[in-house]
Amino acid sequence: MATFLIRRFAAMVFAVALISVLSFVLIELPPGSALDSKIAQLRQSGGEISAEQIRALEDRYGLNDPIHVKYTKWISRAVTGDFGQSFTMDQPVSTLIWTRLGFSIGLSLFALIFSWGISIPVGVYSATHRYTLPDYVIQVLQFLGVAIPQFLFALVLLIFSATVLGQEVGTLFSREYQNEPMSLAKMVDFAKHIWIPIVVLIAGGTASLTRIMRANLLDVLGQQYVQTARAKGLHERRVIWRHAVRNALHPLVMALGTTLPTLISGEVVISIVLNLPTTGPLYIRALIQKDMYLGVTFLLMLSILLIVGNLLADLLLAWVDPRVRLDES
Repeated sequence: MATFLIRRFAAMVFAVALISVLSFVLIELPPGSALDSKIAQLRQSGGEISAEQIRALEDRYGLNDPIHVKYTKWISRAVTGDFGQSFTMDQPVSTLIWTRLGFSIGLSLFALIFSWGISIPVGVYSATHRYTLPDYVIQVLQFLGVAIPQFLFALVLLIFSATVLGQEVGTLFSREYQNEPMSLAKMVDFAKHIWIPIVVLIAGGTASLTRIMRANLLDVLGQQYVQTARAKGLHERRVIWRHAVRNALHPLVMALGTTLPTLISGEVVISIVLNLPTTGPLYIRALIQKDMYLGVTFLLMLSILLIVGNLLADLLLAWVDPRVRLDES
């Protein structure tokens, strides 16, 4: 185990270094720069900018430096937690990310835990009650959850909330609570608005996970060791939950490796539709406006979380299934 972890950490360090270079190059490849967006914003607001001011901005942000110089300056500060300055927002990148990171992680993590808590027992029930009416109902709901785009589902819930429930939409708080300090009434008002993104996130994730759980459990139930356990007289519930379900969890466990970047991206489309203050819309804005330091920091962060998530998934898989052995040679 120790040898495995050492090799994985060494590979992770090399991968992160390579990803940081590739991310920086990808952000620099498209034509134009964040300065062009900044100049366009100034002109749209009625302001004029001279050639001397443009050159001053280029010198300030180092836009004329060679790409290796830009990368060296950025990475040398990034290791200390300074990821540079946002060109279009005139704020530190770390401040912009941290102000939205908590809500993104909290919302997505709650939806993830809730989806797993529903999909596993529902998938087990569907697989152990094949071709019954509840199984058909579950499968129909699965197909609907996977087929309906999340942004469309979010729009339907917004219309329902506005027309039927009479709630304000596109905000996390009603107008009277916008600038009020946190209180019990404000928390209740927050709960009345936050249910829409939670339901949208849970619906899609639960549908796909339930299908995976059902399909894998059906394969496992046909294995010889399950038939042997039944022939030995073990209780059916013990056969299902102790032997079959544990081995059917493999694909779900491996899928955890890709969930950490999702927590940070904050379900971009849903956040834009519902006007949520998550990191997703900020990431899209950085890419569109070519806000170099903000965009490359997001790319690097998502890549690191993907690598860490895969490592955690490997360790969890080894714990769930004793047959999986980590190579110590």
